[in-house]
Amino acid sequence: MNGQRIQSLLVVGLVIGVLMAGFLAPQSVFATQRIQEALSVSHLHRAKLYVAAGDYRRAVEACQKYLDEVPSVEGYVYLAYVYEAIEGYLADLQKRDDWVKVGHVALNLTSRKLIDIIDPPNVMPRMAREMIHEGLRQQFDITSAMANRLDSKHTKKMWIQQNAWREAHPGDWWSGVPEKWDW
Repeated sequence: MNGQRIQSLLVVGLVIGVLMAGFLAPQSVFATQRIQEALSVSHLHRAKLYVAAGDYRRAVEACQKYLDEVPSVEGYVYLAYVYEAIEGYLADLQKRDDWVKVGHVALNLTSRKLIDIIDPPNVMPRMAREMIHEGLRQQFDITSAMANRLDSKHTKKMWIQQNAWREAHPGDWWSGVPEKWDW
């Protein structure tokens, strides 16, 4: 009788344990998803601020982190847009013959460590412009192709939104992101 009672208690305990695990597991998964969504949104929010500040290296890195966490057509388009924004800013600087700022962009894209303060990389701005242009074009093409492979219709829709943004802000479109993208 005692053995049967212990066995019954063990079964009841096991059932309660399974039910508790079943109840808590979705809560844990839900909490993890909410945390991940918050982090992803903050990546885009930071990318938007970095674009506005002209800190394009960090903008690219934030979009890459977003894409790592939320692989999607949008993620690829966002990253491609940042490449386009860098190119747009550099084209504007070139048009204004502001080669000092081109040099600043080159340093921003290549500098990462404190050693750069005491041993700054010297890049001739005009050469840097051409090298950056080629690298941006290549990265843009690769990233855009990936977005198109996932969903070309959605990618096209997002580029239409981006073109409307550029037309509405012809003198500084590269310092922000389309409002419809809700970063």
